[in-house]
Amino acid sequence: MILPSKGINKNEISKRLDEFKSDDLDWRSGRVFGYVFDPGTEAMEVGKEAYMKFLTENALDFTSFPSLYKFEKEIVEMAVNHLNGGDEAVGNFTSGGTESIILAVKAAREHARVHKPEITEPEMILPITAHAAFHKAARYLNVKVVPIPVDDSFRADVAATKNAITPNSILIVGSAPSYAHGVVDPIAEMAAVALENGLLFHTDGCVGAFMLPFFKKLGEPVPDFDFSVPGVTSISMDLHKYAYTPKGASVVLYRNSDIRKHQIFACSHWTGYTIINNAIMSSRTGGPMAAAYAVLNFLGEDGYMNIARKKIEATQKLLAGVKKHKDLRIMSEPDFCMFSFTSETISVFHLIDEMNSIGWYIQPALSYENSRHNIHLSINFSNVDLVDAFLKDLYKSIDKIRDVKYGELGEALKQEFGDKDPDSISDLEIQQLLAMGGIGGEGFPEAMADINEMLNALPAKLREKLLVEYTNSIF
Repeated sequence: MILPSKGINKNEISKRLDEFKSDDLDWRSGRVFGYVFDPGTEAMEVGKEAYMKFLTENALDFTSFPSLYKFEKEIVEMAVNHLNGGDEAVGNFTSGGTESIILAVKAAREHARVHKPEITEPEMILPITAHAAFHKAARYLNVKVVPIPVDDSFRADVAATKNAITPNSILIVGSAPSYAHGVVDPIAEMAAVALENGLLFHTDGCVGAFMLPFFKKLGEPVPDFDFSVPGVTSISMDLHKYAYTPKGASVVLYRNSDIRKHQIFACSHWTGYTIINNAIMSSRTGGPMAAAYAVLNFLGEDGYMNIARKKIEATQKLLAGVKKHKDLRIMSEPDFCMFSFTSETISVFHLIDEMNSIGWYIQPALSYENSRHNIHLSINFSNVDLVDAFLKDLYKSIDKIRDVKYGELGEALKQEFGDKDPDSISDLEIQQLLAMGGIGGEGFPEAMADINEMLNALPAKLREKLLVEYTNSIF
């Protein structure tokens, strides 16, 4: 592909864009459990209109575009009030959960450099269920991850949290909820440990912090997780998930500005314009801020309460339907509108392929520590009217794949690579592994069961190496 010598007309470009989209997930169908969070046509249009109105405004310099400053300030004020932040709590708008998390870890690292300068190798205590973005932050910021186990309900172990503290500890993390199983960590107990030991504590509420307060108002037994909990010093909360704003919208909040100032970047060591960034990116469109502001105000408290009520009902119905089937097992009773289930009698990977082949989208999750490979569902507002249809197709799909043979490839790979150091595996062996899973050539595989079985059998470090090599080869 090269830049065309002459410009292409608008109609032709539009046609090409439509062709590019032809194989994308049909998220408007209500049959997709993840990735796109659909609030309904009206709220979506409100968000799109606001987004386009501020598409070209640049948040690089908030003094040049005070409209974006106002959006950010008012959105953060709403978020702080929503999470019981009080008069001293502050925060900033970011592009998503990963950026919010990286900023929170950066603030903790810089805070430690000022208040605990003796720490030269900072450590972050992280449950094994915490989001992968914390591992990304650790690699980017040179912070060591100290993993801690979770109990049989996949909630963080408080005793293990205490035992993981060392002179190099700077931050403890808990999830509200953790993505995989939809359960809230014992935030109050973990934050108390942080407080007792002079450490910062971050609640990762990227997926749930916005909607959980509405669940609580509707009588659900939601554990405390926000700034009302002593010891919680920062919270990440995505708006483009269950606040249903267009993509590119999250906030990171701090108990006070003395902590938040350590996330801010300023640079005068160059010959150009003044650089001061609240977030990681410098130039960024004002579209997501305007869209978030618009949707939050459009839906309001009553709109979100209505969404929460319907999601609770749908989640309970799905849980009951999964529990009813003899081949399926819920992995943990969730605190939120997301959960995982597994099976000891059928291949969940083939079940996923079968469901996806008839127009549903559900996510696979691989085995790790005490979490068996499973199927994950994130219940969206657009899914609530299709629960009966989903369960009907789920039962049919189980019958269809019941006799499918599985496990042989995984066992062979465990025998061959289970005890092997991933760093010692050659590029040729990596290519052979990819070929065994049917990965390679043009396009993406339609069936993923063999690939997931292969990845599931391999140690996590080798999985990562395979994924990196594959991704490096296709772009």
